[in-house]
Amino acid sequence: MMQNEDWNEIEEAKQAALHVLIHNANGPFYGMPRTAGWGYPEPYTRDLMFSIFGIAVSGNPELMQSVRTVLETLAKNQTTHGHITSLVHDNDDRGASDTTPLFLLGVAIFRKATGEADFLNNAVEKALIWMNYQSPSDRFLIAQQPTSDWRDEQWVIGYGLFVNTLVYSYLKMLGLNVRAEMLHQEMELFTITEGIINNHVHEGLVMKNKPYYAFWSYKIFSSERFDLLGNSLAILSGMASPSRADEIITWVETECAAMNAKGLLALNLPPNFFPYTNPEDPDWHKRYEQFNKPGEYHNGGIWPFICAIYVAALVKARRYVLAKEKLFELTNLIKLSTDHSLAYGFNEWIKAQNGKPMGQNWQTWSAALYIYAVKCVEDQKTPFFDFDD
Repeated sequence: MMQNEDWNEIEEAKQAALHVLIHNANGPFYGMPRTAGWGYPEPYTRDLMFSIFGIAVSGNPELMQSVRTVLETLAKNQTTHGHITSLVHDNDDRGASDTTPLFLLGVAIFRKATGEADFLNNAVEKALIWMNYQSPSDRFLIAQQPTSDWRDEQWVIGYGLFVNTLVYSYLKMLGLNVRAEMLHQEMELFTITEGIINNHVHEGLVMKNKPYYAFWSYKIFSSERFDLLGNSLAILSGMASPSRADEIITWVETECAAMNAKGLLALNLPPNFFPYTNPEDPDWHKRYEQFNKPGEYHNGGIWPFICAIYVAALVKARRYVLAKEKLFELTNLIKLSTDHSLAYGFNEWIKAQNGKPMGQNWQTWSAALYIYAVKCVEDQKTPFFDFDD
């Protein structure tokens, strides 16, 4: 158990996170929650679905009612074929690859938290059908278009790790274990490196010389850059075996120490993506110069909500001492703000090389996932993802 003086600091930060969530709970768009305290008044679906992780363990009835309203509104605005829109209130804002799986995951968590086993059953069934049609090979791995998931300024082509870990997670959480296992088997196939696809050979997301899962893979193409969110969800969901989870974490910590030594990383928390994509690299896009420079935004920025999921993954892997250490680092991180009048910024993202906050303050998912990380470390469990409990 943590020492009292240590836990007091954590408790203070958790109360600050709750304050942010309550502040953001009623925004200007039909009373839907704000994505950030001031900068993003819109109710972005993916942000609000991730916020359910923390809200569901917060014990706050006002926030749970807000979640219920969000999920019911998404169901009302669901498309004819089952797709979930990118903005909660706007049924014309379509095309995201992660909003439908996040909706399914959000509903599953809400069901577990409330005991309402049939909540939004019709919408869930439609969404599951939509997801079944997202595999171009009519198998189990889900494919996507570039910039269609939360990385709206980064290319993920074909079978992306992040979206497929979401699919695996909701399948397990909804008790669809046979399909989850089939997806898992496809994930565990190797990426194709020979440049030739033989008959009946399918690509996967495992790499022969790296312990972690590939960023994405499609036919003979793939990316070996490290996706912290995708790999953390792979660990949290149990997709990664205990031995693989341990190897991934050890690799992350070793690589981050090397980046610290080289001046590429200023903090003791991992970037969302590395090695960074540089202008001379073949996967660099001209637009990155404006929006996605090395160590910034999706190209290696440090995102508090992702670091919180990494903390949860450490708990899942039973790396409790490291989880506690990273939780304290995260507690320092959420104090950073572009507004010095704020004691806690819960900023959107931080520049990796100098630790400067660069995004919007009082970000909903930054606050909510902090609460979830605290709960995981405190109880040494990962709520909703302990499928065998």
